[in-house]
Amino acid sequence: MVRMDVTPDREELIELAHYRMPFGRFKDRYLVDLPEAYLIWFKQKGFPEGKLGKLMASILEIKVNGLETLIRKIQKDFPRRLG
Repeated sequence: MVRMDVTPDREELIELAHYRMPFGRFKDRYLVDLPEAYLIWFKQKGFPEGKLGKLMASILEIKVNGLETLIRKIQKDFPRRLG
């Protein structure tokens, strides 16, 4: 039997919680605050390449599964360090 480690990386979750949309209509909003319909539209058109696309896909899965409160708790418990 092959075991897969599905434990999310703590630093990646903190980054996801604090990542902001870098462009467009929702520029500077946290990804978790993007409307689900907007994320679905992006999924249909194709998420951007690289880190942003991966994070947007992750946030969509989080939203579809009703787990936004976990991301908001991470935002509260692990405030973004400036500098």
